[in-house]
Amino acid sequence: MIILKKFQKKAIEELKKAILDTKQNIIFESGTGSGKTIILTNFINDYMKENSGVVSIWFSPGKGNLEEQSKNKMDKYVEGSNTKNLQEVINHGFAEGDTVFINWELVNKKGNKALAESEKRNLEDAINIAHKSGLNFIVVIDEEHLNKTIKSYDVVDMFKPEKIIRASATPKKSKDAIHIKINEREVIEEGLIKKLLVINEDIDKESSIEIKNQVDYLLQLALKKQEELSDEYIKIGSKVNPLIVVQMPNKSDDLLNDIERFLNKENINYLNGKLAIWLSNRKENLDNIEGIESKVKVVIIKQAVATGWDCPRAQILVKLRDGMSETFEIQTIGRIRRMPEARHYDNSKLDNCYLYTLDEKFTEGVREHLGDNALDGTRLFLKKQFREFSLKKEKISVLDYEISPQGLLNSFLKFLNLEYGVINKKFNKNIENLKKYGYKFDSKIEYLVVTGTLDEIHKKNMDNLRKANISINVNTNEHGRILHQTINNIASSINISYDSMAIIFRRLFRKNIVSKFKVLDLDTSMFYAFIINNREILKKDLLKTISDEKYNGIQMAFNNQNLEEDFFIPKECIFTYNKEIKSVDVYDKNVYDGYLSSAEPRSQGEKVFESFCQENSNVKWFYKNGDKGNEYFSIVYRDNSTKKHHFYPDYILNFFGETWIIEVKGGMSHDGKSEDIDIYSDKKMNALIKYGKKHDIKCGFVRFNKADMKLYISCDKYEEDMNNDCWIRLDKYIKNR
Repeated sequence: MIILKKFQKKAIEELKKAILDTKQNIIFESGTGSGKTIILTNFINDYMKENSGVVSIWFSPGKGNLEEQSKNKMDKYVEGSNTKNLQEVINHGFAEGDTVFINWELVNKKGNKALAESEKRNLEDAINIAHKSGLNFIVVIDEEHLNKTIKSYDVVDMFKPEKIIRASATPKKSKDAIHIKINEREVIEEGLIKKLLVINEDIDKESSIEIKNQVDYLLQLALKKQEELSDEYIKIGSKVNPLIVVQMPNKSDDLLNDIERFLNKENINYLNGKLAIWLSNRKENLDNIEGIESKVKVVIIKQAVATGWDCPRAQILVKLRDGMSETFEIQTIGRIRRMPEARHYDNSKLDNCYLYTLDEKFTEGVREHLGDNALDGTRLFLKKQFREFSLKKEKISVLDYEISPQGLLNSFLKFLNLEYGVINKKFNKNIENLKKYGYKFDSKIEYLVVTGTLDEIHKKNMDNLRKANISINVNTNEHGRILHQTINNIASSINISYDSMAIIFRRLFRKNIVSKFKVLDLDTSMFYAFIINNREILKKDLLKTISDEKYNGIQMAFNNQNLEEDFFIPKECIFTYNKEIKSVDVYDKNVYDGYLSSAEPRSQGEKVFESFCQENSNVKWFYKNGDKGNEYFSIVYRDNSTKKHHFYPDYILNFFGETWIIEVKGGMSHDGKSEDIDIYSDKKMNALIKYGKKHDIKCGFVRFNKADMKLYISCDKYEEDMNNDCWIRLDKYIKNR
């Protein structure tokens, strides 16, 4: 099982709604890293559970054995799925609830991969038998843009499908189809893909240098970036080895010798395992290249590399050209956009990916497709006079609060009563009730093992082995350590100490313990086995207990003291900007040398405010803070549940000779509607005011009013309605000082 992200659950619900529509076709637009296969396989499984007499057919592109990858994902992540390949259907026919994964080349082409004529007849017979027995088909066409031919439509038509789901990152819209699209911003917010693609970092600064050899020049930049990223991963304790992908043109092998020559000088070659290659006629060092600790630093590919190749540690793309520019393909960029550990690191270097190329047509395609998520970048350095400037920044303590053990005990007892009908002292009845909901009672500890034979030890083969449960009698000496680890793991998940968690479990479940809260009366062996065998359901139930108000507010002992440490403006930054803007000014009041008016990404309010800072004589200098990360200035605020969060105000500036901290929020539209989408604006404002009073620093929120095209400021409180008296026009505020 896999825990679905919020946007994935939303997409599944949209698919369920769409399949009820009268239109036959559903276009499912799902970009890199969104979990397209996970979404579609979960949807298929849900749909077939809710509807009888259905078979789903999944067509995959011919290259890369993508149908096997998709089938394996469904087997691994979708509980209760029933998958088949084409050969199994030819031999045994279709059955209700089947999901059949088919490679297009088997049914659509001639040659080595194509079905024999007798097999095609058997497939057609199987389809006819299925129709006669009352089975209905739904069809999923994966990477649909790669298989748009007359033959393809004829193959699909054989199944006479009720619905066709056409999945692609780059679909063509149709009036005759329902269009479902996953918003890339939601995928980024979940930490699954990198926040930004930085194009040609530092190349503009060196544009006056004559480039004699694109291979040497671009690879040198890429290797420098790879070393920089490696250092950052080491700093945060991660073992990720960032991968450089070098893409050669499809129609030329002339560059390969140049690439290998340069990399060999840098001690990167096939013999030492640091260089890999994936061409149609040559493959080296590809085993486990996807592993985050793989020692391969560089892989050489062509544009036609197998669709579906998945290597999340890939972070740098070097796109070489040979005379003519090549057409941009989003799949190329997709190779470097996934996060290696499916989370952001709150580190501006690691949360981005990087492209180096002299192919202008390719970069135009990147910008057109990714918009503000693909920007040119250069490195800026902090001016000397600002290197000693500092403020106190706030950070959340790792142990910010501790749940009251007595409060948790009371609440968990209430949870067990409301959810499972558990009552104090009714031991046998409680066991009966808990068993109904998946709790296990035994004096033995269960282990899941795999069985089978292997002709080659390989992870892919290991995943296909059979799984079996074995039971071992409890040995208190041997299993004491496992019990301790289990309780500690559960305790950590809800932010309580091991000792408190152990006491709660003993009072609730243990024999010979005097407790008015007791709901089970387990002897030593049964107690050990109960906690260890039920560790996942116990953790899940305790998390529900502390998150839902109906189990009574848990008492928490808060540590109200935030951690404080000195903040210094970073000595250098990756400055991203819109290269397409023709008229650009240098903002010399910014703390960084070479800061441009074309800075991106910026909201309209931020752009207007930066222009104000540059032009107003009362502003001596300004700094644009980052939106997340340990290197940036932060203060702490609480939400309604009293949970703490970091807040990164947008700007620090010298205004009227004093240090100011300013947050720029969405303003008001032409028709008077608020454009502030941050539900915590008032909480952040209160935290900012509190910080300002503590450190004797001026603070405020600034918003842009589109009705009169003016900036407004509030220093006392936050009101969403900009007609409120707390909002003062910034130019009038300055005059009144």
